[in-house]
Formats: sequence, structure tokens, C-alpha cells
Amino acid sequence: MAQPRLFVRESELSHGGGRPSRIIGWSEAVGREGGGLVVLVILFGALALASESFLTGGNMANLSRQWAVYGIIAIGELLVILTKGIDLSVGSVVGLTGAVAAQLLVMGMPIPLAILCAVAVGAGVGMINGVLVAYAKLPPFIVTLGMMGAARGLVLVVTNANTVQPLPEGFSSIANDTVFGIPNLLIITVIVILAIGFLLRRTVFGRYVYAAGSNAESARLSGVPVPRVLVTVYAMSGLLAGLAGVLLASRLDAGVPTMGETYELDAIAACVIGGASLFGAKGTALGAATGALITSTLNNGGNLLGVNSFYLRIAIGVLILLAVSFDQLQGRLSARGAAFPAADPGGVSGGGAVPGGSGSGGGGSGGGSGGGGPGDPPERS
Repeated sequence: MAQPRLFVRESELSHGGGRPSRIIGWSEAVGREGGGLVVLVILFGALALASESFLTGGNMANLSRQWAVYGIIAIGELLVILTKGIDLSVGSVVGLTGAVAAQLLVMGMPIPLAILCAVAVGAGVGMINGVLVAYAKLPPFIVTLGMMGAARGLVLVVTNANTVQPLPEGFSSIANDTVFGIPNLLIITVIVILAIGFLLRRTVFGRYVYAAGSNAESARLSGVPVPRVLVTVYAMSGLLAGLAGVLLASRLDAGVPTMGETYELDAIAACVIGGASLFGAKGTALGAATGALITSTLNNGGNLLGVNSFYLRIAIGVLILLAVSFDQLQGRLSARGAAFPAADPGGVSGGGAVPGGSGSGGGGSGGGSGGGGPGDPPERS
């Protein structure tokens, strides 16, 4: 079977292709996560000036541990958002897998096996979500909302609504120890970011994910196995939420029934603040991790300055609204630019017909060397 043709933005095409070069905007040059990185630098600078304790080694280690759990969950959420879906169950999966790991450890199961079982539970929950979305054609919002409630109920069943402890000493060291002064949690999170970033940018599966989020029907007609892609991304979201749940239980050295509550909102916020679009096909692992670091830094800095946590939630909500508004504005400007393309030095960009004249290929048909004739595939914004 022939390989499917997947269409990407012009900015992603390698040099030497058939299209003429063009001047790109600042946002394209730095990438969608560039704005988040700028916000992060400004936020770090402001908090460093406002509190002498912010840039201390102890606080940076604490911030990295806070960010690690949020970052892993956000990257899993990103995979679903890229396909134009949403996963509201990740917070409950964090609580469920942390509780399962803690309960298995109390029962005497070896630490590695307990971790594998807990992460498998998370992946299983995600796979159920994916099957219901991809094959039963149910809305992702409804499916994951229902799973959020079911998983949270299972947490209470597993823990009997009580904290599960004491846990083996070696389990706590997974999240709280360091390697050459670098927190284990930070190392694990960086590995996850690099792995998912490579998966999305350098593999066929990554292109399938973006294609499914851009236009699922066109992707299907091009040969992309859209249902399998959807099941896989939901399973991966559950797996990463499960990993985060195990790490959080390790950090707390207990299975707490309330673990992961509202984490789904933080994960969605991190993705949007980091440049992902809720309309699918836009976003990167680095952007999601950056968004998670922004929200974690806000919470950390607010605690140092004694800011009421309610105001911090308001600030994060405002950031989400600004990020979504910016995404909408950027989309409209891109659409306007596509409707009125600028002329290149050799003639009209795209080689289309010009009233009263012809394209560079002559004949008035617009079939010239500009490469933008009617036979070209549409670009994905």
C-alpha cells in the first residue's frame, strides 16, 4: 500500500522544496512555545526581584519537583488535544494509580512490580477512553467526564477513603532522592519531554497525530489509521497520568485519596498556555512542559510571597483566556494572509491567474512555476 501523503505547514517544509521562500513572522520563527518561554523568563525575573528566597537552591529543587508531576500529566494531555480531543480523567487517574501502587506495596508486592501494575491501570483507563471515542464515536468530553467520576470513585474504594501508609522506604526515594544534586523527578520529566518530543517530530506516528487533529476525514482517506491513533493517544495519556500518580505517591510517601484533584484543569491550562490549540493539530511537548512550568512557578512564587491561593487560580484562569484569545487572533490573521497572499519578486506568489495577465507559466491558467496551482494540496495551519 502506498504511503499516505500528509500535508504540513509551509514553515515545516525543508529548504529546497518547490515552494518559493517567504518572510515569516516572529511567532513562526520562534515557534508556538516561544511566547510561553518569554512569559516564563519575565516571571522568573519578577519573582527573583520580589523574593530573595525564590532563586535559592532549595526552592529551585522544590519547584522542579512540583513541576515534574504537572509536566508529565500535561504532556499526556497534549497528545489528546492534538487530535482535537480532551481528557478530563487524568486527575482522577493520578489519584487512582497512586492509590493502587500504595495499596499493592502495603500488601507486600515488590516495588517495581507495583509500579508496573499501577501504570498499567492508567494505560488501561486511557485505552477504554480511546475505544469509546474512536469506535463508539462518543464525544471525548462526555467519555472522559464520566471516566473522571468513575476513577475518582475507585480511588475511594481502593483506599477506603483513608490515607494508605506506611510505604516501603525505597519507594519514597524514587521521587525524593537526587543524582549528582539533580532531583530524580526532574530527570524523569526531562526524559519524558525528549521522548514525546521525538515521537511527535520525528516519527510517522507523530505525523499521524497531527494529521488526525487537522482533519480526521482527510487523514483517513489518505490512509491514516485514525481510530488506532486515537486509542493510542488516549492510552498514552492514561499511561503518563499513571506514571505521574506513582511519582506523586512516592513524593508524599503515601496513597492519599484526594491526590490529583483538579489536576486535569492544570494540565489543560498548561497545554493552552504553552501554545497548544484546543482545535487540534497545534502544540509541542516543549510547549506543554513550559506551560506547566509557568503555572507551577506562579503557585510557587505566590506561596513565597504569601499570596492567597484563590488569587493564583484567578491568575491562571486569566492566562488561559489570554492564550486562547491569542490563538484565535493568530488563526484569523493566518486565514487573512492566506486569502490575500503577498506577491514575490518574480510575480504573483502561488502562480495563480491575475486579472488582465497571466502567471509565470503563461496561458492565464496559473500553472506556472510558482507551485501554487490547483493541483497543490492544502496546507495545514
